[in-house]
Amino acid sequence: MSTFLITFGVFMAVIAAMSIGYIIQKKVVKGSCGGLGAVGIEKVCNCPEPCDARKKREAREAARAEKLAAWEKDRIA
Repeated sequence: MSTFLITFGVFMAVIAAMSIGYIIQKKVVKGSCGGLGAVGIEKVCNCPEPCDARKKREAREAARAEKLAAWEKDRIA
């Protein structure tokens, strides 16, 4: 039981030290790898040909954008 308490105490001390360091430095939490762009991937799905579900979703989004553009044009005119 004493091993558990010592280990728990050490972990709590490390967490407290990290918290105090974060508060003092006032830095924003951010990733260290830079995301997918850092490894040369331009998009999340790196497939040469998108799947059918993605094609349908992109077609819906394009139709919606076209409809919105037409609505904006009619509203302004």
